[in-house]
Amino acid sequence: MITKNLVLYRNNQKPIVWDAFFNPTKNPKPLVVFCHGYKGFKDWGSWNLVAEAFKSEDLFFVKFNFSHNGGTVKNPIDFPDLNAFSENNYSKELQDLNDILDYLLSKDNPNASEIDKNNITLIGHSRGGGIVTIFASEDSRITKLITWAGVCDFSERTATIGDLEQWKEDGVKYVLNGRTKQKMPHKYQFYEDFKNNETRLNIELATKGLKIPHIIIHGDLDPSVSFEEAKALHNWNPNSKLITIENTNHVFGSKHPWEEEELPNKLKEVVDKSLMYIKRKESL
Repeated sequence: MITKNLVLYRNNQKPIVWDAFFNPTKNPKPLVVFCHGYKGFKDWGSWNLVAEAFKSEDLFFVKFNFSHNGGTVKNPIDFPDLNAFSENNYSKELQDLNDILDYLLSKDNPNASEIDKNNITLIGHSRGGGIVTIFASEDSRITKLITWAGVCDFSERTATIGDLEQWKEDGVKYVLNGRTKQKMPHKYQFYEDFKNNETRLNIELATKGLKIPHIIIHGDLDPSVSFEEAKALHNWNPNSKLITIENTNHVFGSKHPWEEEELPNKLKEVVDKSLMYIKRKESL
């Protein structure tokens, strides 16, 4: 079963648009929740093929748009709502992840019986890798953690650096989206939220506090998030497993739009390694 563009409505908050990929068997299956990265969305590139690969291995795979990623309920692809994008911050993304997980495990979810509540894996790509690492360090429901090209330090990302005084004075700054050519706005509240929650949003501290199996997958030629960041994450958690995907970039050979029927080879390698990890009872 593939159900796309479901909507989780919340009181006084923007809704979350999400997808579920699973085989309805009435038998509880491991839950995998995937978080996209900066300037990303759940239907980017070959993420749907990724979801189908997890479904084929009898996992309950969920991917969703962060509520302020710039998509809308009517158009969850790309960034029709730049005002929402400007209001995003790391704290909102952590709350989104909490709320979607709460819903999936609740009686309100008509497919809750298909989910093994004691087997929950988070996967995050790029900035989403930082989000899932922090969340997994805080929430005891998470049993496994995987990052794909994950960042190691939110303080060094595009959204939290630059001319801070000018940003504060202007109230907003813009980052060009090379693909869509949109000027993506970041209101100064993004930086304020980061500074107000700096300890919580410290990925190093979160990584050092992890008590669950942790796998780090990263391309050695990643131009967006250096492989050095993967090595830093591994050093902070020596019990983690670092897997190098050779000769590949930040998105493991994928792109948007992805018009092929198969995953790119390097991303398939990422998926296969992740599936092996999830389905093994012991750590790799």
